[in-house]
Amino acid sequence: MQGGPAAMPDYELLELVLFRAIPRRDVKPLGRRLLDTFADFNGVISAPPDRLRQIDGVGEAVMQELKIVEAAAHRLSRARVMQRHVISSWDAVIDYCHTTMSHRETEQFRVLFLDRKNTLIADEEQASGTVDHVPVYPREVAKRALELNASALILVHNHPSGDPTPSDADVAMTAQVDAACQALGLTLHDHLIVGKNAELSFRSSGYL
Repeated sequence: MQGGPAAMPDYELLELVLFRAIPRRDVKPLGRRLLDTFADFNGVISAPPDRLRQIDGVGEAVMQELKIVEAAAHRLSRARVMQRHVISSWDAVIDYCHTTMSHRETEQFRVLFLDRKNTLIADEEQASGTVDHVPVYPREVAKRALELNASALILVHNHPSGDPTPSDADVAMTAQVDAACQALGLTLHDHLIVGKNAELSFRSSGYL
């Protein structure tokens, strides 16, 4: 298999995973139903269990196999960024954020904490919310940075709509976190908004 599983089209890779869960059966119809519903391979493995169970043919064995693959993907992408210099590993950071957040159906707010050398020392979920809102408390973010002895941070959250354009609330919240960081001698490097196929950097877009 030239290029290995990573080079496979989504439908072939999904069929391989499904065949591990339900061997000796034609898994093509189930694979098509899953891709029709969740758009691509990442969407399938990231889908919430209750949504997956609505698909005819998805039993506990299939669910377990999909969630093992999802956990492995998250762990691999996390290993590529933890304890690494963030600036020199920026593409890996973006890939990690996409892998963990781009297919979520509700908003999630995460903070990447960095030390004085801009090495990533912690990645924590601070809050989760609805399809278009997540509560964020700037003082709590800054307080957690001090607890971790971090010197800088990067904010990350997803837009389930797929459009990474920041809302007025996103811009206002970022300004509040930045002010809290400055008051405590911390640096806010960036705020990334992750969509399904793209991301927006507040720093690169002039919001910071």
